[in-house]
Amino acid sequence: MTDDASAPENSGVPTVSCARCGREWELDHELDDLHAGNRAVEQFALDHERHTGHYPDDVTPWTVRCQHCPDGEQFLSERPARRWATTHARHTRHTVHLEGPDETDDVVSSGASESQP
Repeated sequence: MTDDASAPENSGVPTVSCARCGREWELDHELDDLHAGNRAVEQFALDHERHTGHYPDDVTPWTVRCQHCPDGEQFLSERPARRWATTHARHTRHTVHLEGPDETDDVVSSGASESQP
């Protein structure tokens, strides 16, 4: 990864910035070394959050929280978030709150979990 602001603007390599860190990265490492392909931004965002405790700019996760126990997770797309919520509700019979970055707000319960995608 590089935080070199003098990198060519049209290099074809995606860049990610983080105002909290005051840096910008080209994702050549994720593309060339990690072979992340079209998931390079997602891979960088997950790694960034794991190491700093926050996501880079323009990345807002889907959040799932159990209403009965301390379980919960964050995901970068709806499908795994909904799967976690549905599976948790099905196995525990707990109600799970699903909140998306696009202001999606849903409740998954054991009764509704069988019909969820």
